[in-house]
Amino acid sequence: MRYADGPGTQCEVLVGAPVDRVWELVTDIGLPARLSPELRRVSWLGGADAPAVGARFEGHNSRADMPDWRTVSEVTELTGPDDGPADGTGPEGPDGRRVFAWGVMDADGRYGEPVSDLGGALARWRFELTPEDGGTRLLQSVVIGPGRSGASLVIDARPELEERIVDFRLNELRTGMTATLEGIKSLAEQEH
Repeated sequence: MRYADGPGTQCEVLVGAPVDRVWELVTDIGLPARLSPELRRVSWLGGADAPAVGARFEGHNSRADMPDWRTVSEVTELTGPDDGPADGTGPEGPDGRRVFAWGVMDADGRYGEPVSDLGGALARWRFELTPEDGGTRLLQSVVIGPGRSGASLVIDARPELEERIVDFRLNELRTGMTATLEGIKSLAEQEH
């Protein structure tokens, strides 16, 4: 698969805690920094202090094989308990499904021209929560591209290896998502 094709991956876990508890953890933008192998810290931008469509936050990332970098993310979808009527017929849907999604941009131009709009996002992340068997089915997914990222720099240097580079990056992301989901599961179940 080529980077320009918008490759993606997903992971999921069944959490033995109610959707409300898992939602509280998933929408805490600081939590992944405690669980991720790359993300180190996160903070809201522009006066925002909670998720809302259009709200932005910055993430500071680190890896042993490259200099630290900053991204700016924008919330693109938020479908939760406060988005509709209490009877469950609002955007949350009658099945109780909730979604928290955001696009990540290279606002500092680390990988090319600075990007400030979602059309040039280097990745799109999404959490989906669905009630299941008294607990919560938690799915995390990511689609990389079309905006330039660290993978783009490696592909530029070795274009003949693009498919292997993309596969390698998706595997890294799956490893990080698995750690994040297992961390959320552990926290939710400890406190439930």
